[in-house]
Amino acid sequence: MASQTSKRKEIYKYEAPWPLYAMNWSVRPDKRFRLALGSFVEEYNNKVQIVSLDEDSAEFAPKATLDHPYPATRIIWIPDNKGIYPDLLATSGDYLRVWRAGDTEIKLECLLNNNKNSDFCAPLTSFDWNEVDPNLIGTSSIDTTCTIWGLETRQAVGRTAVNGHVKTQLIAHDKEVYDIAFSRAGGGRDMFASVGADGSVRMFDLRHLEHSTIIYEDSTHTPLLRLAWNKQDPNFLATIAMDACEVVILDVRVPCTPVARLNNHRSSANGLAWAPHSACHICTAGDDHQALIWDIAGMPRAIEDPILAYTAAEGEINQIQWGATQPDWIAICYNKNLEILRV
Repeated sequence: MASQTSKRKEIYKYEAPWPLYAMNWSVRPDKRFRLALGSFVEEYNNKVQIVSLDEDSAEFAPKATLDHPYPATRIIWIPDNKGIYPDLLATSGDYLRVWRAGDTEIKLECLLNNNKNSDFCAPLTSFDWNEVDPNLIGTSSIDTTCTIWGLETRQAVGRTAVNGHVKTQLIAHDKEVYDIAFSRAGGGRDMFASVGADGSVRMFDLRHLEHSTIIYEDSTHTPLLRLAWNKQDPNFLATIAMDACEVVILDVRVPCTPVARLNNHRSSANGLAWAPHSACHICTAGDDHQALIWDIAGMPRAIEDPILAYTAAEGEINQIQWGATQPDWIAICYNKNLEILRV
């Protein structure tokens, strides 16, 4: 075992044929180092590719590639770490699409459009797949709304068919909504938050949708682009403002006042990912080529410096994901490259 461990590398790299943006780890127990990647090409024809790491050869190999209209704004594998659901993958862009992954191909299962009166759909900026109830997906859109979809996977002749319906749609913000994320609070099914161009973080409860809670408003009303909930302590979440070098940590028990500001990035922060196994670690990444891991256990004392830093010499990091079932690994994307880093 020791000799096998010593052979393992600290960094694995894959170069795609196109610039990358969206990216997500598979959590299925039988697919350890499998990731889905989305191209970022400024035209209609884009791609989604599934890659897997062969631990013997220490190389990433593409397993399947599909055509995707426009760049995917987000990709998420079904949060099914027991492997009991169909092997599904969802993407957002012009619509929400759910795909089925086979060993060598990916097939479209359903395309979800909540505008029944028109083929036109306001672009989706992001989405989140509920980890407690994988039949729920929430999308955010530039039309100021969030939509909660109910998925059904039902047995058809010889295979499982997947379709979906709108459970609820709500006007979430005064301007475009840029990100949405379910919280693990209160059982993990009904609470979610969103951020948008109005510079606010708002929290919703599916059981009481007649009102929302504004957790935070940027003092200059700068648009907020990303948010992420702490995976172990649902009181904390993090958000990033447009063109800001800092990441803001919020405590829902103390609305409107950040409990910490992480500001070692030297140019715009682009991504953030909480540790799946620890309540006090978060990773941030940005245009300064850096991925930084922070220990926030000292809050509310100021968090001065990260505890780990990695520099991607060749490019601005635009995406970061911490392996949900493999907490030793963080994945980053820059230019055409995917790297997974052992932490």
